[in-house]
Amino acid sequence: MAAATRLISRLTLVTGGGSGIGQAVCQRFASEGASVVVADISEESANETLKSLTSDCRGQVHMSAEVDVSSKESIKKLITNIQTLYYQPPSVCVNAAGITQDDFLLNMEEEHFDRVIQVNLKGSFLVTQAVAQALVACGAPKGSIVTLGSIVGKVGNLGQSNYSASKAGVQGLTRTAAKELSRFGIRCNCVLPGFISTPMTDKVPEKVITKTLTAVRAGLTADVLKTEIRRLCSS
Repeated sequence: MAAATRLISRLTLVTGGGSGIGQAVCQRFASEGASVVVADISEESANETLKSLTSDCRGQVHMSAEVDVSSKESIKKLITNIQTLYYQPPSVCVNAAGITQDDFLLNMEEEHFDRVIQVNLKGSFLVTQAVAQALVACGAPKGSIVTLGSIVGKVGNLGQSNYSASKAGVQGLTRTAAKELSRFGIRCNCVLPGFISTPMTDKVPEKVITKTLTAVRAGLTADVLKTEIRRLCSS
């Protein structure tokens, strides 16, 4: 099926859709015919993404929504609003909402560790659970839930003990969700991006970015890349 039409009639939900990878996913889904729900903790950012979405296919209706993925009540309200407007739950969901609050392990505040876990890991759990429950309740024959992990969830990263832990948890969550939900026709997959140019990576030191790009282009292994980043960060 042509890429431009393969998502026609599909209702999609993207958390963290106001910027970065989430915004790009929203735009791609819309270009392929899907109706897109842009959800973000920033209503302004969600609306900006909404304005950028194409509506070239019959029946495409996009909407924006404010949501705090760390709050079960906020997510419940979002799913209810979606079903009220579209008369169905989203059959495709991308968990792209995430934050960083970086610091070295010896200095990290407990509240900064907790907040990253709440948004990145607990948020992925709550959204995955809510969407899956809605799909099962209405007897949907299939669904797809994608979570955004990170390569640092596999290899770790200096100054990101909270973020690395949250993304490692997202991988484990997704693997388990895939095993439990497959019998309902719901596929669960986790994507592990490296450094992508987004607002989240704006805080990464330039020397780390430069070395990482060089390593990627040279095809270095993850272990070599990790060693090089450690050396740079400690210099």
